[in-house]
Amino acid sequence: MANMSDMFFIAAAVAMVILLGVLGFGIVNLVFTGEKARSRSNQLMRLRVAVQFVAVLLLLGGLWISQNMPA
Repeated sequence: MANMSDMFFIAAAVAMVILLGVLGFGIVNLVFTGEKARSRSNQLMRLRVAVQFVAVLLLLGGLWISQNMPA
């Protein structure tokens, strides 16, 4: 069974995969023009920042737990 720090690192890896998906969708969205595409780009940028924040928190949580939990 995985310990707590492993679960944090797995969750962080999932968050990074989601982040790559959002980033890729944002790059594809750059091809389109118009007000709707501009609005979608803004929403994707906000979503990317939020997912990036969660991924960093999960990584830091995993590192903190791995350093502070007894072996």
